[in-house]
Amino acid sequence: MVALNEPLPLPVPSQAFLDRLATRRSAPAQALVAPGPSEAELKQILTLGARTPDHGKLFPWRFVVMGPQSRAEIAERLAVLAELHNRPAKDQAVLAKLTAAPLTILVVSTPVPAAKPIWEQQLSAGAVCMNLEHAAAGFGYASSWITDWYSYDPQATALFGLTEGETVAGFIHIGTLTEPPLERPRPDMKAKVTRLP
Repeated sequence: MVALNEPLPLPVPSQAFLDRLATRRSAPAQALVAPGPSEAELKQILTLGARTPDHGKLFPWRFVVMGPQSRAEIAERLAVLAELHNRPAKDQAVLAKLTAAPLTILVVSTPVPAAKPIWEQQLSAGAVCMNLEHAAAGFGYASSWITDWYSYDPQATALFGLTEGETVAGFIHIGTLTEPPLERPRPDMKAKVTRLP
């Protein structure tokens, strides 16, 4: 770790890093199996995830690390909630995504109301989610950044310990894939890039 106010190293070319970005692909959450990160790896993944633009040092996010037991218990309660609200069968089916992986990091957006704009603080929480995915890949794990209906239902988010003003930025499911994911369609960059002189 670099000490506070010490100079950081300047960027240097890294083919491995470029290869990671060029092949980044979310894993199917239901396909993630053990092993997952060790405690030492998890600590580093969280530390690396937190190295993100953070809107004026507000750090407007927090982590909830969820193992298999907590997720199984919450999934049972979510299934009851889905039934009470007559949600479609697919809403119960997606709960398998929540329970499959060895480890889940819930990233909670915690914007500071007095510090505007809130949108930039929420973007910071999203950047944390992406950093966690890259950090997990650095240790050889696959990951899946997911939100589902239970990320937006107030009764559901309460089960995860969210309080007023907090929202789910994402569930980052981390584990191992037994076979590589398939490539998916990517945007036509000519249609997405505008150049100004």
